[in-house]
Amino acid sequence: MADSCLGPPSICKASPPSPLLRPPPQLLFPFPSFPKPIPRPLVLSMASLHCSSSPSSSISNSSPRPSQPSLLVFSGGTAFNGVVEELKQLTTRVAHVLPVSDDGGSTAEIVRVLGGPAVGDIRSRCLRLSDQNAKSQWYDIVEGEHSFWKGVSKPYSETIRAFLVYFQNEILRRPNESFCFSNGSIGNFFFAGARIFFQSLDAAIFLFSRVSDIPAESLVLPVISTNDRLTLGCELWDGTIIRGQNEISHPTNGFMQPIDKGCSSVRALPSRIKRVFYMSSEGGNSLHEVFPMVNASVLDQLSNVDCIVYAMGSLFTSICPSLVLRGIGEIISSRNCPKVLLLNGTHDRETSGFSASGFVTSITDTLNRKYGDPDSCLENLPNQYINTILVPKDGQIPIDVQCLTSQGIFDVIMVESLCDPKVGVIFNPKSLIDTLANLIGRYMSTNVMKD
Repeated sequence: MADSCLGPPSICKASPPSPLLRPPPQLLFPFPSFPKPIPRPLVLSMASLHCSSSPSSSISNSSPRPSQPSLLVFSGGTAFNGVVEELKQLTTRVAHVLPVSDDGGSTAEIVRVLGGPAVGDIRSRCLRLSDQNAKSQWYDIVEGEHSFWKGVSKPYSETIRAFLVYFQNEILRRPNESFCFSNGSIGNFFFAGARIFFQSLDAAIFLFSRVSDIPAESLVLPVISTNDRLTLGCELWDGTIIRGQNEISHPTNGFMQPIDKGCSSVRALPSRIKRVFYMSSEGGNSLHEVFPMVNASVLDQLSNVDCIVYAMGSLFTSICPSLVLRGIGEIISSRNCPKVLLLNGTHDRETSGFSASGFVTSITDTLNRKYGDPDSCLENLPNQYINTILVPKDGQIPIDVQCLTSQGIFDVIMVESLCDPKVGVIFNPKSLIDTLANLIGRYMSTNVMKD
């Protein structure tokens, strides 16, 4: 890794944020065709990207239009949620690709008792994408404030009640099981019940999308389309194997308790993470590695979108579980489009001590499946997977420009930020979407002129 002290030998030393992050205006010019590099690192301030021709200023949110760009976003169910509403102002043509390997909180109990993939991140993103009226009704249901379902039309109430009743019957049918649902989410119960009822998570997502008026062109895609339980594992550089997504990112010492993803008080990892992989539900070491198939819809979207985004969030437990699957690296490396990394504003347990180049190295190694099955490894360069990095202003991750340059990444753009009391520095949602709008617009204009 490029900046490792707990992993392999360092290639280059991480440096504090460079003064190049505030360049003079004369550095501005249209973005070149990706992935062709420009002669030197280009680092722009957010102010330089505001212009009257911003695509977001001319796009209506009421219906999709051909001028709306299409995006595919790799993310987990928490960090990127904060910009979903603002993203609708740019485009509704977004494929949200989410992992289904979460095993914390009420999700752990649902998976343990009913089996199947984790639904928490799926439920969270679907709710964010819902029509405001449908969302308000759903929150009333979740909070128990919707008296006897009054005000909800019959199709809505019968559908939702049917699945909640089905889930309740599953509990009553298994009286000897031990449940800990005091902190659970009705939304998770709904998706679990719908998934069992239809024997398909995709069908449950489709149903919720229709009754909550999610735009048809906004897709929520589990990266693996399965009814089986999935277990995430990771291997550290010291050889340690950790089993379970929650144990990797937010261990709770075996006690059922709410997961505080903004908490930084958990013990540090003994060594940096080398790779993540999927394990059989019975296995406890790397010999029990399994290789699930990626959702074919993800590959189809990945082949056709105008922009690929690696969202902020837990790098190894939210983003990499989607990237490690066969077929993902092959398609991304073949695409000529903006491939944008949204850098975290703060470190967490998974990325302690990382600089920007460390994030790039980890994503590259994951997409190349460098430390997995030797028969399926790729040898693509970092800039075949990432060609632009967006950085939150005042973020804590060092921007090691020289290392990024050696990786072939020349576009690093600073974006206005906010300070969240729970998680620290985050992107200003409007500034982030404006930056993406201009980035995609300039790229598309450049290619139209070339054509």
